[in-house]
Amino acid sequence: MRVASNMKGKICMITGANSGIGKATTLGLAEMDATVVMVCRSQKWGEDAREEIREKTGNQSIDLLIADLSSQKTIRQLVIDFKHKYQQLHVLINNAGVLLRKRSETIDGIETTFAVNALAPFLLTNLLLDTIKDSAPARIINVASATHNWSHLNFDELQSKQNYDAWTVYSQSKLALVLFTYELARRLKGTNVTVNCLHPGVIDTNIGSITHVEHPISSKSFNKLRRGAETSIYLATSPEVENVTEKYFIGKNPVKSSKESYNESFAQRLWQVSEKLTKLDKV
Repeated sequence: MRVASNMKGKICMITGANSGIGKATTLGLAEMDATVVMVCRSQKWGEDAREEIREKTGNQSIDLLIADLSSQKTIRQLVIDFKHKYQQLHVLINNAGVLLRKRSETIDGIETTFAVNALAPFLLTNLLLDTIKDSAPARIINVASATHNWSHLNFDELQSKQNYDAWTVYSQSKLALVLFTYELARRLKGTNVTVNCLHPGVIDTNIGSITHVEHPISSKSFNKLRRGAETSIYLATSPEVENVTEKYFIGKNPVKSSKESYNESFAQRLWQVSEKLTKLDKV
């Protein structure tokens, strides 16, 4: 059964949309008649997920764009492809993330977890910012993690070249994402664009790999993933948070994030570092 629509005419982009929480979020927004642009790494898995969601919801306004978020060149091409097709973007959900057991570097020479979890949202959001502001009221939502609470941002070791521990690196990347959320929200005050982040809960997803095979959503697995997607869907659609910004959510409640996440000097320094690493400072 279709749920009541409150998103018809709204264009939403979701990264990591063909699996896990991203797929459940896409399905939830599709049920509300949103136009959803799925950003996926694999053409085949993206197409399979899109057809499944179209079939389940009856919503044919589900688009697919392919991008490897570990590549800055590909992210830039993604933005070009999107802007060629769309003039508006009402909701951006930076959902994609990785947790890798072994250290690796991207084609840009950046540690992969930091590149995908922190720099990709930074670059993608900034490149889409003109379109998002022109579409206001609009919302930017970053899927963070409670693990950020146990992390410290070490600017001398952002790429984990000396010591690599998967959970330490992952939690630091999520702290960076929370800091980015708050700094961007401050920079967008008065634009009618809100920026919030969230912890989706402990959900069994395939986050441990950049590539994976995704099967159709069973009713049992979907119920678990839907719980993980609830906060993203709530922040993307609810009138209750229409003017709420610079917050960290668990469930439908804004809660305190880590003490370090409110350090504005850290956030500003991270912004400058991110600009250099993504070459946004050259623009």
